[in-house]
Amino acid sequence: MMHILLILAGAMLVAVAYNFFLIPHEILSSGLSGIAIMLGIVTPLNTGVLNLLLNLPLLVLGVMKLGKRFIAYTILSVLSLSLFLYIIPITQLSTEPILSSLFGGVLTGAGVGITFRASASSGGFDIIAMLLARKRDFPLGTLLSIMNAVVIVAAGFLFSWDAALSTLITIYATGKVVDTIHTKHIKLTLHIVTSKGDALCEKMLKNLYRGITVTEGKGAYSGESRSVLMTVITRYQLNEVKQMIQEVDPHAFVNITQTVEVVGLFHRE
Repeated sequence: MMHILLILAGAMLVAVAYNFFLIPHEILSSGLSGIAIMLGIVTPLNTGVLNLLLNLPLLVLGVMKLGKRFIAYTILSVLSLSLFLYIIPITQLSTEPILSSLFGGVLTGAGVGITFRASASSGGFDIIAMLLARKRDFPLGTLLSIMNAVVIVAAGFLFSWDAALSTLITIYATGKVVDTIHTKHIKLTLHIVTSKGDALCEKMLKNLYRGITVTEGKGAYSGESRSVLMTVITRYQLNEVKQMIQEVDPHAFVNITQTVEVVGLFHRE
């Protein structure tokens, strides 16, 4: 239920950003949604309907590559966004295009980031970005910004280069906010000193999709033997790992540091 509520909230934020800030000034958003806005401006079709039609092929790709649960949430996100775009009236809140592009980008990034945190996506290029991020562990916001160059060029030729530059501001703001909210690409290194190394290692290997390196240590003060477990996880997995450590060995010593880069096999086969 929490995931569903987050997805609905994210879709609502994106729809408000489009209909209140971007569409009134002919500013495009990122990805297929930006293309839907562009087609909605130059054709009599509703942006919400176009957004749904453009996303259908990528949703089929997502079912094959990203799993049924993820795509079920994504379908809910796409349908919700399309519905909100349809029922929320297009209203110009600001007469200043630059402010509108900035606020529209921030709201869009917040909505997309919340959707990602709910284990879903808003469809379109997000699905492609998720597939690439799984392969290379790139920041999703950065990937989305790179793929949206075509939207900026299209805005320049169809409308004006002022609109293209405003679109660039929107896409940049969206990418930055997405990376702030969606921190899955951030890696953490954990060193866990515990007297219950075998039990904790077994539990983590069973529930955590990561490899673990075990070394033997000795307490300088107590002289007692300890196991030292080292693993690299994503920022999202930290609470889960903390709970596992608490359940097995509440007295374990844990050192958590942010990892700059991971070279080699990060995903446990």
